[in-house]
Amino acid sequence: MPLIPEEPQIHESAQGPRATPASGRTAPTPRPVPGPRPAAPPRPGRPGPARPMPPAQRTPRDAAAKPGPAAPAAPGPAASGAPASVPQIQLIPASAEGALDAAEEAVDLLLDSGRAPGEVLVISTGDPHPWAAHELSFGEASYWAQHDAGDDVFYADAAALDRAKSRPVVVVALNGGEETAVAALPTALTRAGTLLIVCGDPQRINSMLGAGV
Repeated sequence: MPLIPEEPQIHESAQGPRATPASGRTAPTPRPVPGPRPAAPPRPGRPGPARPMPPAQRTPRDAAAKPGPAAPAAPGPAASGAPASVPQIQLIPASAEGALDAAEEAVDLLLDSGRAPGEVLVISTGDPHPWAAHELSFGEASYWAQHDAGDDVFYADAAALDRAKSRPVVVVALNGGEETAVAALPTALTRAGTLLIVCGDPQRINSMLGAGV
C-alpha cells in the first residue's frame, strides 16, 4: 500500500513570504507615507522665501540730509524788566562760635574746586574776620583798595555790606549779631551772583530767609 505523504503543518511563524530576499540582504523596512513637511530654513548662499524687510534705519549721513526739528535757541540776555536769576543757597550747619571756621573751610573747598579767589566775598555778622581786622589796621583806604582790585578773597563786616560789590559767590558767617544778621542776609543774597553759602544754625537761617530757602 503506497504511503500518502502527510500534509505539511503550517506554523504561524512561517506564514507569508520571508522578509529576507533571495540575495540574502535584509529588505528595507517600509516607511510611513510622508505628510506635508515644513519648509527647510534657507542655507547660506541659497535664497529662501521672501520676507518683509524691516524699516531701514537712517545713518547719520541720512539724518544730516533730512532736516529734523529745529534745536531750541540758546538763552540770550534777559529782556529788560525780566526778573534776575536767584542764586543757589547752601546752608552749612555751624554754631556761632564755629561759623567763621566753617566759612574758612567753605572758601578752601571753593578754591580747590577751581573758583578764582577774586570771585569770593566773605561776610561776618559778629566779630570781624582776623584778616579784615588786620588790614583795617592800615587804614580803610588800603583795605577797600584790595576790595576794588578784586584779585583775592575779600572779608568784610556785615555793617559794610552796602559798600561791597557783587561777586559770584558770597559766604556769610553767622557768628553773632542777631539784628545785623537779619538785615545782612537779604542784602548778601543780592550780592551773590550764583551761590550764597550761609554758615550757622539752619533753623535760624530759614527763619531769616523765609520761603526763599
